[in-house]
Amino acid sequence: MWKRIGLLAFAAVVLLVAVVLYRTATYEPPAAVDFSKVKLAAALPVDTAKAAEHLAQAVRIQTVSHQDIADNDPAQWDALRAWLVTTYPHAHAVMTREIVGPGALVYTWPGSDPSLPPIVLMAHQDVVPVSPGTEGQWKHPPFDGVIADGAVWGRGSVDDKGSLVSIFEAADQLTAAGFKPRRTIIIVSGQDEETVGSGAKAAAAYLAAKGVKADWVLDEGMATITDFPMASGPIALIGIAEKGYATLQVTAPAKGGHSSAPPPETGVETLARAILAITHHPFPLKFDGPGADMVRAVAPHASWPVRMAVANTWLFSPLLKLQIAATPSGAATLHTTIAPTMLKGSPKENVLPQDAAAWINYRVAPGDTVDEVMARAKDATHGLNVKLAWTTKADNPSPVSSTSSEGWKTIAALASEDGKVPVAPALVTAATDSHSLIPVSSNIYRYQALAASIRDMEMIHGTNEHMTLDNLTRMVGFYERLIATAAS
Repeated sequence: MWKRIGLLAFAAVVLLVAVVLYRTATYEPPAAVDFSKVKLAAALPVDTAKAAEHLAQAVRIQTVSHQDIADNDPAQWDALRAWLVTTYPHAHAVMTREIVGPGALVYTWPGSDPSLPPIVLMAHQDVVPVSPGTEGQWKHPPFDGVIADGAVWGRGSVDDKGSLVSIFEAADQLTAAGFKPRRTIIIVSGQDEETVGSGAKAAAAYLAAKGVKADWVLDEGMATITDFPMASGPIALIGIAEKGYATLQVTAPAKGGHSSAPPPETGVETLARAILAITHHPFPLKFDGPGADMVRAVAPHASWPVRMAVANTWLFSPLLKLQIAATPSGAATLHTTIAPTMLKGSPKENVLPQDAAAWINYRVAPGDTVDEVMARAKDATHGLNVKLAWTTKADNPSPVSSTSSEGWKTIAALASEDGKVPVAPALVTAATDSHSLIPVSSNIYRYQALAASIRDMEMIHGTNEHMTLDNLTRMVGFYERLIATAAS
């Protein structure tokens, strides 16, 4: 009998191994595109020197969005809008321009066939501040727009004036060459993406009121990563969704008084216990949604063990989750994150606070909702004397866009550089202005057509932000072919 059991066990193991190997050998990613079937417009020559000078000029206009909008200089936004008009005369001759809300731009380049739904291209006008005291660490002053060492240097050269300038370079060159679109093209440029995004919201409301239903939208968010950890070469990551955004204020009311006679538990202690209760009750890791779709798409270009694990998630899902979650950025793609960021207590060291407060920032993964986030926080703090409230409107994650639409195929084909670079859908864990365009289109994509290493990407919002001339050429060429392909 034991021999028979042993033989059965051996046969089961052999069958299991055979199934795993077969599934691995025949694995195909679900979002694969046959690029040979995507007809792209021919590439046009790019005047890189002209584009670089224009980007340098845009960097010198200091449209800095401060946390306190009273610190902003509105004249800088006026200057940028006027600069666009004078710098791109051909594009402005064929487009109409509306300034909506507090300063968002909505350009409409009408197509000849009104039956075709429009496409929307997005890039914001504002930039983040330079951290005080770090100016001396820059190779070139952050707002001088210096062209040196094969790059344009300065705050916003990548995020996001690089995109704004590239879109208008492409549109200006196409119109100068006599291109006339069949499909309407809309350009949306919010003025405060780096803070509250009111411009994009106003633009979305304006378009919705006009009954605009776009075929697809393209904004910033992801890029081509040249040293993607799972692959042996570059991977073009295109965001098909982004996380929701919500900040929870946790307040512990207290009696206050003199610190020389504290109660058994102060408000600060209650607050600390509440914070730990919330953060020690994390959302579970899930190998599904856009984060998992990215891994599935990259798997054919990864090592054999990774491909085997992805092809057999029914067996290796727990191992995959552990491996991906080994880094904070990896873990963020698989679940809703919880990050305490700010604290408030007493105004003086020897005074007990009458209330202590903490702010906890959530990035809500697709599949979760802000209502579930609040319910989870309430459950974690049950029995503690704290109050929970959102600081502002809490946003759910965006819908997940299609990886079979014509928009996806066109963007992916261009990002692949004519099939040479693998393409993968991805989850944007930060926030973009495109979130506001959800009422305008069901397919929103997030990709900036530049190629950079993971380390290079650290310069965004950091020191020595710069756009290489190679990437600037790539971006202008990308938008030229994108417009010519999608609107012909």
